[in-house]
Amino acid sequence: MDHTIREEQEGGDKLKLKDKVVLITGGASGMGKASCILFAREGAKVVVADINEQGAKAVSEMVQSEGGKAVAIKTDVSIVSDIKSMIDTAIKNFGRLDILLNVAGIPCTSAVEGVTEQKWIRTFDVNAKAFFFVCQHAFPIMKKQGGGVMLVVSSVAPIRPRPLFSVYSASKAAVTNLARSFALEFAPFNIRVNSINPVATETPMLKDFMRPGIDLEEGRKAFINTIPLGRLGMSEDVANTAAWLASDEASFLTGLCIPVDGGRSI
Repeated sequence: MDHTIREEQEGGDKLKLKDKVVLITGGASGMGKASCILFAREGAKVVVADINEQGAKAVSEMVQSEGGKAVAIKTDVSIVSDIKSMIDTAIKNFGRLDILLNVAGIPCTSAVEGVTEQKWIRTFDVNAKAFFFVCQHAFPIMKKQGGGVMLVVSSVAPIRPRPLFSVYSASKAAVTNLARSFALEFAPFNIRVNSINPVATETPMLKDFMRPGIDLEEGRKAFINTIPLGRLGMSEDVANTAAWLASDEASFLTGLCIPVDGGRSI
């Protein structure tokens, strides 16, 4: 980070998300962490939600130490009661909810014959069910406020599937289509909904997307060879896209599936 959040906020009116309240799931690491920091730099108050409680607290404290406002909450997004508590925390601490950014997700790398019922259910619970119920619980709040923004980090997988990712690709296809469906249903209430679809990204979870038994560096090279711009995604690529989509600069954009993939889906 080139500047602290406090230094960034000295610009005042230049901030894209000044005084907005954002709830970010999966906020303890990777794309979620980068988004928490960037949104705070742009003036937002941040609710950092993650199943990793210590990680969420660390990100919240990082934001606060640099002059931003943040609160952390332990959340298993596959549990609807946890989702409700998470949203209640946002309202209790900041009084409103302007932006929802659903980053939480898990991989599932397996040949078809190796997929168990439990693996299927867990993948869909975290990747698809969670997004549905987070939006379901956030909708009445945003409707009452007169608008809001819902964003989900999906994947390039539904656009360009690969072998061994059938369950993961299906769960992310569900998420992408949910976003488009919500965009139509929520548009009359001034709520925009968009899907961000990244390629393989440099996060702690990258190794979990490798073929079983492959060396990490070998796997990275294999991924890079499929990306026209010649590099993996970075967490900041997703965070920058999310912050722009959440801002008034994107006020006429809804129902989009935006590949953040260096040309992989072409």
